[in-house]
Formats: sequence, structure tokens, C-alpha cells
Amino acid sequence: MFKRLLAAGLLFGMAATAPPAHASNCALRSIVVDKLESKYSETLTAGGLQGEDNAQTMVEVWASEKTGTFTVILTTPQGISCVVATGTDFFKREAVAAVDGVES
Repeated sequence: MFKRLLAAGLLFGMAATAPPAHASNCALRSIVVDKLESKYSETLTAGGLQGEDNAQTMVEVWASEKTGTFTVILTTPQGISCVVATGTDFFKREAVAAVDGVES
């Protein structure tokens, strides 16, 4: 019983002191952008600001029609970018023009 309790305590203690999982996905924006451009042939496709006036982060979508990959990054005002999502089979949705005289 004591061995199990000790093992559980050590396991949860180690998990609690481990660095966050997302910490390895962050770097200076210039480094992240360079890697997206050189390794994945991605370019900035869309972006915007998120958050309150004094704590805004920039949300960017980088994508490549050549490789079909995309990456979503968040950039802090201090210039640190973190990858929050990646994927494949990227596509652009074209705007559909409304037809005159037809009710929907």
C-alpha cells in the first residue's frame, strides 16, 4: 500500500513540475516565420487581433497551396509566437455572389 501511495505521489509530483506542453512550440516571431516559409513554403494568408486593448495578441494563419499545409500562430506584443494549430489539405473558400431577384 505504501509503495503504491509513494509511486502515485512521485508520478503526480513530476507531472505538476513539468514544463507546459506548449512551451516547446514558442519562439521569436522571426524564427517561427522563417521556418514556416522555408520548411513548409507557407505564406501569411489571414490575420487579426484578439483580446482586450491592453493585452492583444495577433492571430495569424499561414498556408501553402503548394504543400497544402496550414499553421495558426499567436504572437504576443513582446514578439513571441506560439504555434496553436497545424493541418493539411488547406483550401480557400471563394465568395459566392448573390443572384438578383432570388429570395433565400
